Amino acid sequence: MQRAPFSALPSPAGTDARLGLLDLGHTRVETPQFMPVGTAATVRAQRTESLRPAGANLLLANTFHLAQQPGADVVAQLGGLRRFMGWDGGILTDSGGFQVFSLGENARVDEDGVTLKHPVTGRQSRLTPASAIAAQRALGSDIAMVLDHCVEATADWGTARDAMERTHRWAELALAARADASIGLFGIVQGACHADLREVSANTLVGLGFDGYAIGGLAVGETREEREAQTARVAACLPVDRPRYLMGVGTPLDLLEGVHRGVDLFDCILPTAMAQRGRAYTRTGRVELRRGVYSTVDSPLDAACACPVCVRYSRAYLRHLFVAREPLAWTLLGQHNLHFWLDLMRRIREALACGTFPALYAKERTWLDAPDLENPPVPPRRRNRKAKAAPDRASGADDEEQD
Repeated sequence: MQRAPFSALPSPAGTDARLGLLDLGHTRVETPQFMPVGTAATVRAQRTESLRPAGANLLLANTFHLAQQPGADVVAQLGGLRRFMGWDGGILTDSGGFQVFSLGENARVDEDGVTLKHPVTGRQSRLTPASAIAAQRALGSDIAMVLDHCVEATADWGTARDAMERTHRWAELALAARADASIGLFGIVQGACHADLREVSANTLVGLGFDGYAIGGLAVGETREEREAQTARVAACLPVDRPRYLMGVGTPLDLLEGVHRGVDLFDCILPTAMAQRGRAYTRTGRVELRRGVYSTVDSPLDAACACPVCVRYSRAYLRHLFVAREPLAWTLLGQHNLHFWLDLMRRIREALACGTFPALYAKERTWLDAPDLENPPVPPRRRNRKAKAAPDRASGADDEEQD
């Protein structure tokens, strides 16, 4: 029985992109779709009630972090993640498998699972294929991810094969642990950047029969070209009646390229992470609000954007908040960036419905990764080696704020 029924229309000529629908019972998710990352039951610096108007109806949360604080059992006692965080949409939970990679020496892998040491508290915890499923069920997730062994995308063949085979063994244990529970369960394709391993992994997991399939182990060291090649290779091996999820990706251009290669779901921290660095994505390129050129610009971040931030605030005000280190800057820039990501997915779905996606793809890929087109950054002047070591600050401009 498929726990999260999914259907997709055939792809238009010239692309593997597809328009789909993922039915979670209480929520129907139109795909392709981007999932804002709510690691600890919150999307960084955002209020839950601002996410739906931006176009979000499926969030990602992290099992490892929530099991640490406040505890999966506490969330279950309080009615599950949706009630706990005041969210009425769908929730997909990562298993904690990425922490096997990201925590480095603080993660110790063995055949039965992984022992993790929290980087801040020092507290040790244990994740196994079965305990990861139990925690995600307690959290009240709609879609759970199997525990996988993620290694660098550039790992050698032998290392990648061992991690892939361990992931397959853990995937079987996760299916057994899920038993007849109603929670959806996705398998995760591994294999680094080795084409033969990727195909073996995809075919093995399809044979086990999951509700959906994720492409893991990318955006962890490979080039964009390698990522796109592996994405296309794996997607071609996956069944048409199951959703495909590219984990941890990425920029707006990454999303467009992933959709073109047949991916349905994405997640990434970039919209809010870039907001904390003062970067906003717009129809006229990336706006770096650290730059002094914006200090008196009385126009919105993006004149073509209808988000509440662009309707109400100027670039000058937003830059002021960022330079003054006011937390409101993170909230507003993050709200705009999330709207930009989600609006891109909306426009992609509309183009797929109208049969015009190939044209949209050809046009949008030329500018989605562009720097600011209205105020192009000027490379910093090369310092005269004969000049004094101390920089000239007479102009009052910082290196980071060159116009």
